[in-house]
Amino acid sequence: MFDTVRKHQRLLQFVLMLLIVPSFAFFGISSYSSFLDKETDLVKINGKPITAQEVESAAKRQAERVGGNAQIAQSLQFRQAILNELLQQRILGYAVGDLRLQVGKEALIKSLQNIPQIRALYKQDGSFDDVRFKQLLASNGLNEEQFYASQAFDLKISQLVNSVARTEIANPKLAEIISTLYETERQVQAMSFDAKDYLSKVSPTEEELQAFYTANAKLFETPEFVDVEYIVLKADPKEDAKVFSEKADQFANMTYDQSDSLKPAADKLKLSVQTQKGVTRSGAPGVARNHPLANPKIVQSLFGDEAVKNKRNIEAVQISPGVFVSARVVTFHPAQTLPYKDVAAEVKRQVSQRLAEKLAIKAAADRYAAIEKDPKGASGFASPTWVSRNKPGNLVGGALDQVMSINPDKFPALVSVSNPGVGTTLYRVDQVRQPTGVDAKAHKAQAQQIQALAAQSEFAGFMSYWRDVAGVKVINPLKPMSSGSGS
Repeated sequence: MFDTVRKHQRLLQFVLMLLIVPSFAFFGISSYSSFLDKETDLVKINGKPITAQEVESAAKRQAERVGGNAQIAQSLQFRQAILNELLQQRILGYAVGDLRLQVGKEALIKSLQNIPQIRALYKQDGSFDDVRFKQLLASNGLNEEQFYASQAFDLKISQLVNSVARTEIANPKLAEIISTLYETERQVQAMSFDAKDYLSKVSPTEEELQAFYTANAKLFETPEFVDVEYIVLKADPKEDAKVFSEKADQFANMTYDQSDSLKPAADKLKLSVQTQKGVTRSGAPGVARNHPLANPKIVQSLFGDEAVKNKRNIEAVQISPGVFVSARVVTFHPAQTLPYKDVAAEVKRQVSQRLAEKLAIKAAADRYAAIEKDPKGASGFASPTWVSRNKPGNLVGGALDQVMSINPDKFPALVSVSNPGVGTTLYRVDQVRQPTGVDAKAHKAQAQQIQALAAQSEFAGFMSYWRDVAGVKVINPLKPMSSGSGS
């Protein structure tokens, strides 16, 4: 129900989520000043640059925060998302300064008490451990003044974002019009032309099959895979936590320092070296979800250059509380195109399917032309059904859009909808009506969604305005990482 509005709302909410992320984390503050070479400047806001180095550092921190590795942090798409987020933060920061927003002492205290690390510093008697607080700040290179300033700044940005995003101007008339459009029903009849119904009429030649195999070799590749060995360190429930922590450190250090073999760590910690063949980028086939080689981070590391090319142990990974894993590639099997004789049957199936689909499409086009010439002779359609955007029945995507967009003045109307890989469906649309009952809950939900979209549109306009005021200027495009940096 109300799928289009809801789809765009999720997208806009994701954008808002990026904007609301504080510009300063609890552990560390991003510097707003930079005097690096201009070749490293990517974007300037009010004359102050965001540099490539800043983006790379922020990307690395964010990747670590979400459990990713260096390859994720180095990808162009990921770094572009980080650059966009930094730019949005700087624009909001400029707006906060230009508007001279202030934060009251009570609001700041309330905000600080919501930080878990701060809450943990309150003693049982309700008093605050000021000594531990200062030690915590010092261990992260901050003093109290810097910390309070960063938190106040974050709070100003949060209040600014929320105040704009909540500017929801109700428009009951518009909401009612849209709800009515989504409830309007149309009578539809369908006639399908499916490729499967034409398979018996096609017979591809050997030349056609060979040509398709040659032109689409990647369709007949076996995926790359690796044979690996791995070791697992598990905590004993009866074991002292400090003792296990020391073992975990040994495990991580030995697998890293003696990276050409897992045996030293296995011997030292009395672990068995296990093996697994046929591990693809999707993981090891047939293993349980909690198996070490089903862990995405481990699998991704096993296909990194250090593991594949240099046969080094991957960095130890904690896959669950008290469980650490390291692994290494024994043999790498690259992707290979299967010989034609081994895939001849699949080649014939795919070529036959494509030829049959062409016949189905041609048959649909011929039938469409015949009906347009003689609308009264439109036999062969299925029984009529009533559909609406709220209750689409079997109509989805482009088919629903085309059926619902026809001007009722043109009824009866004929629509041809292509179904790639399947064939074509003809739809005859005859009548339009309004349902007898009204869904009050649906109307209310749709009105709320429309108001939310209006607020998000308002916020987009707000950001566009401050982008212009802040004099945002693109200096250099973000470039892919060089091969020397491991991308």
